[in-house]
Amino acid sequence: MATRKNSTDDPLAPLTLAVGQEDLLLDRAVREVVAAARAADADTDVRDLTPDQLQPGTLAELTSPSLFAERKVVVVRNAQDLSADTIKDVKAYLDAPVEEITLVLLHAGGAKGKGLLDAARKAGAREVACPKMTKAGDRLAFVRGEFRTLGRSATPEACQTLVDAIGSDLRELASAAAQLCADVEGTIDEAVVGRYYTGRAEASSFEVADRAVEGRAAEALEALRWSLGTGVAPVLITSALAQAVRSIGKLASAPRGARPGDLARDLGMPPWKIDRVRQQMRGWSADGVAQALRAVAEADAGVKGGGDDPEYALEKAVVAVARAARTRRPSSY
Repeated sequence: MATRKNSTDDPLAPLTLAVGQEDLLLDRAVREVVAAARAADADTDVRDLTPDQLQPGTLAELTSPSLFAERKVVVVRNAQDLSADTIKDVKAYLDAPVEEITLVLLHAGGAKGKGLLDAARKAGAREVACPKMTKAGDRLAFVRGEFRTLGRSATPEACQTLVDAIGSDLRELASAAAQLCADVEGTIDEAVVGRYYTGRAEASSFEVADRAVEGRAAEALEALRWSLGTGVAPVLITSALAQAVRSIGKLASAPRGARPGDLARDLGMPPWKIDRVRQQMRGWSADGVAQALRAVAEADAGVKGGGDDPEYALEKAVVAVARAARTRRPSSY
């Protein structure tokens, strides 16, 4: 979920700076400002501009005083890509903002266009963080926030299942959460999510990882093909594999007989996941964990440019992990 980075939380502040590369969050930041402006004045004029549309002099024209003092919202997307002359115009405007006009700058962050970013912050911009959510934990937190915003209760298992099923697209996650809230009464649980999105779950990176660490190579490879066919990024699959193998290693090294609640606290896993990993780790040995982690690391390097065929690298890793899941000997844990 987009987060505020300063104490100013008025969408009608003269300047809003939305920083990041997550399109859904950037769009929401814009919609929030526009909604607040139109609540104050239904006739608010909204101008949504790309860098090529904001030429030198255009901003001055858009923000020139009006005889009717109309409220206006000027949105500038990809502000890091503005020309040097246009950036000068924007900086000059920041020194003397016009009343009844709200300027919204969308900036990817990073080094490109950093001078404009710094100038906007120095001018006291209301800042909204819109980071790209590349980690599964971030997407899980996003889903929980969506249900809270919609005023509904969803179990931790339901949130995790939804993330597993939908994947990394925040728009689809938000849409799925809204659909569940519209269709289901009471608390949303894992069973409900499974009924709605079981087909998607079969194509998720976590499904690939779960089948692999359970030693079910054929099913893992089938899930892998579905995942790649539906656009799941290879790096997300290697991440899921690494996470699954590390979870087995962590739980295997934990004290025997410890309660799930204590293990959850000590290992940083939710209790429901402790139970799942306990089921998955039955065929594993210490050597198997080490072998699997090496295989996943090699695949990760392969999908990040170190190899010619990311799909083949993933297939090798899946087979290696599934084989490692069957290495337990009587003396192993």
